[in-house]
Amino acid sequence: MSFKMQRLFKANREHHMANSRNVFISHIHEDDHRLTPLKDLLNKAGMEVRDGSIHSDKPNNAKSPDYIKSEILKPRIEWASVLVVLISPDTKDSDWVSWEIECAERMGKRIVGVWDHGEAQCDMPPALDQYADAIVGWQGERVKDAIEGRINNREQSDGSPASPRSVPRYSC
Repeated sequence: MSFKMQRLFKANREHHMANSRNVFISHIHEDDHRLTPLKDLLNKAGMEVRDGSIHSDKPNNAKSPDYIKSEILKPRIEWASVLVVLISPDTKDSDWVSWEIECAERMGKRIVGVWDHGEAQCDMPPALDQYADAIVGWQGERVKDAIEGRINNREQSDGSPASPRSVPRYSC
């Protein structure tokens, strides 16, 4: 291979690696069918996603919740650079999603919420409301920018700014 071809190959590999991300997509199992469309959305925006989450294509057959958390989920969250939470109406009720968010927070991971396509401001898990670095709608460039840290605010599902959150005040 010529030197010019070697440089081109190296540049393409580095570009590919720069646009690839290890993510853990936290979701409820009823939303497994939404993972491929989310990854396709990001792919069209120029980001390859390597997903470490558990879903029907990569099932977890363990029975012990403690084992699942410590030996399966925690290492996958550690591997990921970002925890992406797929927000749908039933996400708010998932103890597993809440645990994954809290685990990622303890590890200092970036946490990004993504409103599922067509969802209009459903409730989100309290842990996501508390710890999210960004929450964005179902737009590929917005999701990509949130994952990469260029968006650090909260948006409604249509991409408009979210209402300010009330912050409890305490007197000293």
